[in-house]
This record gives sequence, structure tokens and C-alpha cells, in this order.
Amino acid sequence: MAWATSMSTTEAKNNVESAARPAMPAALEVLHPITWFAPMWAFGCGIASSGQSAGGKWPVIAAGVVLAGPLLTATSQVVNDWYDRHVDAINEPDRPIPSGRLPGRTGFYLALCWSAASLALAAAIGSFVFLAAAAGLVLAWLYSAPPVRLKQNGWWGNAAVGGCYEGLPWITGAAVMAGGVPDWRVFLLAFLYSAGAHGIMTLNDFKSVEGDRAMGVASLPVQLGVERAAKLACVVMAVPQVIVIALLLGWDSPVHASIVVALLLAQVVLMARWLRQPRERAPWYNATGTTLYVIGMLVSAFAVGPLVAAVS
Repeated sequence: MAWATSMSTTEAKNNVESAARPAMPAALEVLHPITWFAPMWAFGCGIASSGQSAGGKWPVIAAGVVLAGPLLTATSQVVNDWYDRHVDAINEPDRPIPSGRLPGRTGFYLALCWSAASLALAAAIGSFVFLAAAAGLVLAWLYSAPPVRLKQNGWWGNAAVGGCYEGLPWITGAAVMAGGVPDWRVFLLAFLYSAGAHGIMTLNDFKSVEGDRAMGVASLPVQLGVERAAKLACVVMAVPQVIVIALLLGWDSPVHASIVVALLLAQVVLMARWLRQPRERAPWYNATGTTLYVIGMLVSAFAVGPLVAAVS
């Protein structure tokens, strides 16, 4: 009997110790590897738009890709998960932090460590990259952390994420190749596609309307209603692409402009289907229409590259 009691005590102690140690899959889960793709793609667009040859620059390019995805984007994700743990307890209680699979303040400490690693690598790459990375980190923390918590309002929060996920990585990729401040056309394209990404960010808010409303998060679906927010997202995604098409034609790149036109028309067809069931089909459009959007980014980058090279 004493032996059985001793075994029960030991097992209970082991269970407590096991729960106190964050499992590696849970730590990886809050870093959200699937979200790394978009900034790494934007970084690649920056490389393509720089007009510079990649020869001899592969180590710094690889470092930039790691910075854009596994470090900066992962930091923004774990920061968001930490400060969203109360909302997630309503919307997605099985996530690592609200479920306790990532116990205590582990998520917060992970966010601090990833922020420091991001700044260290950015500083090693170059001063302009360091400034861009620092700006991205500031936005990432302001987006999620009180008292500012930009995500409390969908207008400001979506703009911050669009800039961090599209604009800053694009400019950083071009800066890595140019060894300094990129050409003004790079900044213009990065800004336009960041503006369009504001609509893409709205897609992610349809899944959490109840939790956002309960916690006072004024996402666009909460503020405007699901249908109006979906229509607005379509306009916000489409208008910058129309401007890009006009710019490409003005820059004597009709072939690239035609490709972006075709991609935009295909998005419009998909948008029409999405708008019939905006909440249910938001993940579907995210996988289809957004893919066409980012392909257009790369096409535009390839169009600008030779123009930038000609004046370098």
C-alpha cells in the first residue's frame, strides 16, 4: 500500500514537471512557420526588383531570408499569441498558450529571445537592414501589446501587418542587394502591395468575430459587419494592383502589365464566389486569390529590376 502511494506521488510529480516544461512542438506552433512564407516571398521580390546580380551574395541573401521569416515574422507571431491568449481562450482554446501546453510566461520570454536574435542578425547584415528590422519589431510589438495594441482597431492593425509582411521585407531585400537605400520605384511598389495586403489581413479576422467582439477587438468584420468588410477587402486588394498596372505601362513594361491584368481578373472571379459566403470561404480565398496576388508582386518586381539596373 505504501509502495502504491509512493508510486502515485512520483507519477503526480512527474506529470507536474512535464507540464511545466514546454514541449518543442508547442514552441514551434506559436512561431507559426506557415506564416513565414509571405515575408520571405516579399524579400525575394525585393531581390528581383533591385536590378542587381545575386552572384557572390548568396550568404547575405540566405541570412535575409532567415531574418524575414523564421526570425522577424516568427517574433510577430509569438508576440501576438502571447497577448491574444485571453481571446484565443474563447476562439481557439487548444492553442499552446491558452491550453497550457506552453506554460507560464514561456511565450513572453520566447518573444524577447526572438526579438534579440532578429536584431543581432539584422545588425550583422547591414545598417539599413537593421533599421528596417527594428521598425518591423516595433510595429510587431505595438500591434499586439498594450497599451497601444494596434490590433484593437482593424484599420491600424491591418496596415501595420501589411507593412511588416510585405513592404518592409521587400525594401529589405532590395537594400541587401543594393548595399544601401533602394531605388524609389522599389519603395513605390512595396508601398502599393503593402496597401493591398491590408485587405488580405482582413481575411484572417473572419474566423474570430465572436471572440473579438467579446474582448473589444474592433476588427473590420466587427466594425462593419461580415459582408461589408469582405467587400471592402476586395476593393483594397484590387485598387493597388490597378495602380501597379498603370505604372508598369508607364514604365514601358506591357508584357508584365498584361500578366498582372490577367492575375487581377482571375482574382475578381474568385472574389465574386467568396463574397457569396465571406465567412465560410475566407480560408479558401486566402489560399487561391492571395496566391494570385503574390504572383503579381513577383511579376512587378521582375519588371522593375531592369529599370533600376539601367540607372545604377
